[in-house]
Amino acid sequence: MPLFFRKRKPSEESKKRLEYQLCLSKEVGADDILDISACELTEVPASAFSTCKVLQKKVFILHSNQLKSLVTKGCSISSLATLRVLDLHENKLTSLPDEIGQLKALQVLNLERNHLHALPESIGDLLQLQTLNVKGNALTELPSTVGWMGSLRTLDISENNVIRLPTALAKIRTLECLTLDAASMTFPPSAVCAAGTEATQRFLCAELGMEYCPPSQYLLPVLESEGGVPSGDCVDGEVTPHADIAWENKFQDYEKRKERKQMEKLEFERRLEEEQREQTELVLQNSSRKEDMLQSVRQEQQRLEQGLWHQQKALEVDRQRLLAQVRLAESSVTGRITRLLLENKRQRKSAEFLQALEEDRMRVERLMAITQEEAESLRRKEVAAAMQKMLSESCSLRMIQEVCEARRRTLVSETCSSLESLDRKFEQVLSLQQLDKNRAISHILQEEEMQKAAFETLQLQKDSMHCFLRNQEVLSEQRSALSDLLQQLLKQRDQRETELRQLLVEMELKSEATQENYWLIQYQRLLDAKPLSLRMQEAGVEQDLVDLLCKLSAQQYLPLLAHHRVTAETLRHMTPADLQKMGISEMGIQKALLNWAKDQAGTPTAGPYKDAQKEEVAEPSVPSSPEVPSPPPSPEILVPSAPSLDGSSECVVCMEKESQTIFLPCGHVCCCQACSDVLLSCPLCRGEIAQRVRIYRG
Repeated sequence: MPLFFRKRKPSEESKKRLEYQLCLSKEVGADDILDISACELTEVPASAFSTCKVLQKKVFILHSNQLKSLVTKGCSISSLATLRVLDLHENKLTSLPDEIGQLKALQVLNLERNHLHALPESIGDLLQLQTLNVKGNALTELPSTVGWMGSLRTLDISENNVIRLPTALAKIRTLECLTLDAASMTFPPSAVCAAGTEATQRFLCAELGMEYCPPSQYLLPVLESEGGVPSGDCVDGEVTPHADIAWENKFQDYEKRKERKQMEKLEFERRLEEEQREQTELVLQNSSRKEDMLQSVRQEQQRLEQGLWHQQKALEVDRQRLLAQVRLAESSVTGRITRLLLENKRQRKSAEFLQALEEDRMRVERLMAITQEEAESLRRKEVAAAMQKMLSESCSLRMIQEVCEARRRTLVSETCSSLESLDRKFEQVLSLQQLDKNRAISHILQEEEMQKAAFETLQLQKDSMHCFLRNQEVLSEQRSALSDLLQQLLKQRDQRETELRQLLVEMELKSEATQENYWLIQYQRLLDAKPLSLRMQEAGVEQDLVDLLCKLSAQQYLPLLAHHRVTAETLRHMTPADLQKMGISEMGIQKALLNWAKDQAGTPTAGPYKDAQKEEVAEPSVPSSPEVPSPPPSPEILVPSAPSLDGSSECVVCMEKESQTIFLPCGHVCCCQACSDVLLSCPLCRGEIAQRVRIYRG
């Protein structure tokens, strides 16, 4: 749904009709009627209000428009105080103004076919109203003030949503015709409403406890002669026929004046058609003049185009000079391409150097395949040398790749800059050509006699044009050869990149075996370096509980149980929430521990600590072989995975210096300052290193 609606503009015919009616109503001797119907109005013009007020109009006809409100801004309904007839049918009114009761002289109010939802309470102040037509609206009820209208004769509320009539309607003694939808009425009942106006009025009078009197016994207080004063209620038979005859005479006069105005309107339209015919003749004359002027301008344009054509031929010499400069630039580009080929050869040599390094590494690996007893003594130095060599090789490869990429970028940037300079020169030449064209236009107009000599020079320049075309063909062939060479170089570069990636993958696969042995050794060293107090606490744990943890593959929780001195007796009194607080978060392990404690309830439990003999036996429970490592601790348990800061630990890379660097965010302390500067990931957890913190020991 759009947010804004564009107001529909009335047609030209509607505007003319409105202006004509307003002018006609202001003429000397005009009648009391203002008719601005079918003018496509969306609001009543302010001039209509002023006309009704100044000329005291009695009939205001506004039907068949698009009105949404009766009174516009800046206007007052008191300007219509002299109206007796107000016709507003076939509009879009949704409500009537509350000041409608100020129209004291109103006798006929036609509101048929609008969008009214309710009538204002002030409508009961229209004491002289005789006809009220609200047919075809959206009314749901009538206000109780309708009963105040003592002169109402005709009331039409059909095709609405009214199902109940106000009992005050019985107070209208003059009501002769009541039109409504009898089938949908609930009060009075539909049968009563279908019987007619008299039956409906009798029913309402009975509801109020009043005696029903037919409307023929009452005279309207508004039946008066021209200029007379309204009288009160009186007995039937005194003034009614004369008033009806007067109103019939008035309507006949109105029809005659309407016919006369229609004739005047036809005469006005005839004069308007004659004026339009004269205007069309003038337009045709202007169009013929425009065609003559366009023909002269077209001839002048042809003359200018011929002069420009001759001037373009004179500029061919400058263009050839520019092409010679382009050839020099292309020759420089070919020299750069040869340098690229030389660089390609150097890269091949670097690839051969890498292959020699790989062969050396393979030879070193064969030398490292010695017996297990010799490997134990030489493992530290060989592993450190292999890791250092691998890091240096990866650094050298990365540096070579960066150098190649930097050279390629510089060459591409140089070629792009040269092409941009050529484009700027072309733009300068084009701008000079435009300036020369502007100068040539003024110069050609003054020197028409030199056209014959220019034609002779044109014949001489044809041969030079043919030479220029042949040179262009040679240049296009050279360009195609250069593009093919560039494509070949790009393919070779992509092939070298894929070969280097495959080589790196093979190197990583081959180094995985040595790294696995290395990390197993480091893990065994960490297990051997476990503090004695922790081992004593773990030895005090019941053997059945230790066996259960090994069976569940949850050996990482053994230090926690030992630290908290957990036994089968304490487990029986614990809940899963207590185990969660201790750091045991797996639901399966929690249930297994609690079930084991319940099963052990019938058997005597061992003491919190065992004798020295069991302590000696429990000590080898820690796996001494690196082939079956316990799983790493879960993230919820605060067990350190790196050497503590309390004691000194040696670097896991060189195994010679003391650990001096903390890796963040993992928090491991496992490398010296020299080795940590080269590493990009932590050797223990393989996490990316975001920051390094140096440790200074006292």
